[in-house]
Amino acid sequence: MKFEPTIGLEIHAELKTKTKMFCECLNDPLEKRPNLNLCPICLGHPGTLPLMNKEAVRLVLTLGAALGAKLADDSRFDRKNYFYPDLPKGYQISQYLHPLVSAGVLKLPSGKEVRITRVHLEEDAARNVHDNDSKATLVDFNRAGVPLMELVTEPDMKSAAEAVEFAEELQLILRYLGISDADMEKGQMRVEANVSIAPADELGNGFSKLGTKVEVKNINSFRAVGRAIDFEINRQAEAIGRGEKIKQETRGWDDAHQKTVSQRSKEEAHDYRYFPEPDLPPLKLSEVPEFAPEILKAELPELPLAKRERFREEYGVEGEKLEIFIHDKKLSEFFESVVSEAERWIDKVPKEKIISLAVNYITSDLVGLLKELALSIENLEMSPENFGELIKMSALGEISSRGAKDILRIMTERGGDPTEIAIQEGQLQTSETGSLEGIVKRVIDANPKALEDYKKGKEASLQFLIGQAMREAKNQKIGANPQILKEIFQKISK
Repeated sequence: MKFEPTIGLEIHAELKTKTKMFCECLNDPLEKRPNLNLCPICLGHPGTLPLMNKEAVRLVLTLGAALGAKLADDSRFDRKNYFYPDLPKGYQISQYLHPLVSAGVLKLPSGKEVRITRVHLEEDAARNVHDNDSKATLVDFNRAGVPLMELVTEPDMKSAAEAVEFAEELQLILRYLGISDADMEKGQMRVEANVSIAPADELGNGFSKLGTKVEVKNINSFRAVGRAIDFEINRQAEAIGRGEKIKQETRGWDDAHQKTVSQRSKEEAHDYRYFPEPDLPPLKLSEVPEFAPEILKAELPELPLAKRERFREEYGVEGEKLEIFIHDKKLSEFFESVVSEAERWIDKVPKEKIISLAVNYITSDLVGLLKELALSIENLEMSPENFGELIKMSALGEISSRGAKDILRIMTERGGDPTEIAIQEGQLQTSETGSLEGIVKRVIDANPKALEDYKKGKEASLQFLIGQAMREAKNQKIGANPQILKEIFQKISK
């Protein structure tokens, strides 16, 4: 029997606000000292009252604007009641019937469109820390009350690959908008997958009905998203093949054993006993001028999908090189500054060549150096102007390809002017035949047999002579153009 999967995602992301969702405690997800950023409000002490974080509301509405979604006019918060050790109040302030955002669409690079059911705002729970030595579980409340966005998709994805693509694209959008750093390794973005399978309709028109949905949690990387979904699809197919019924449940991804494991039966909405949060008034968003949809849309930056299209059309960048620029906003800004700098000497080198060289040097050599030296583009000493000058020198043959790489390393490590570095390192190539002819004659006098071998047709001997001349030129702090040296050797050997 052939099965087809249906996949929906629920994605949480911690928002980049100065303070927590309902109090003035610092929102610092990188704080390592436990239980430092807390107060009676985020600890849920009796008699305390929450105060709504306006910036968190604006960030969620901004995401809604970017997704072309419906932004709520009226919204409110609800209490979601359940007990875990990391939930200090015994309930979570969340949203249920009246989310801030609904009915959006995210178009993926592949062209697939995934509908967004809702995006709502809530507070994060604390963090459980398991102590292997004492076999105890400790609770760090620094994270309790941090603004948390939850995005829920429609079940529009049909493969693990589509689900991974969606999660990666959403992470990019969150970063472009400055809403969240969305680092999965740090728990700033968490993905849960709802997976079901059903027999494909014999008529080829989709499903006769959807299968039983299983929710998969504890997924902490994009690779794990793909593997967890693939495993769950195969597990359900094998179970049905054995005549078993799939039960609705929550399963966790066990990364060590690469499988999902049953955790509990799936809760329904009524299990949480939602009711309107009595300590927070309903929101009338149309009464806040800066929350107007037209204002939020006007303030949106260029988003990843539009940037891909522009880079293809304007710079001819495709494939992996394009994705390097899309995934590193600062690197793409550096590249565009370099190309802009090239306008000053466009009469000397065609713009297409400048772009091609800049793309190659940045996506290959510079990215490799940044990784090797543990640097980021933000703290780079090298300016786009100096990098552009290096590209020009390479394009004009003033330095060799090898020399450009050597100079780029020095510039990456400590900055500096590429011309000055080329002179200091003896990398500046000259086409002045007068000084080069003197070097060629000295090399021939020192290696007469090599010249004779070249005259007899041994091309390797010519390369040897050119290499000796290049070394002599470098010792004299003269960068020699190998093509000019070759022409001089050929002329003298006639």
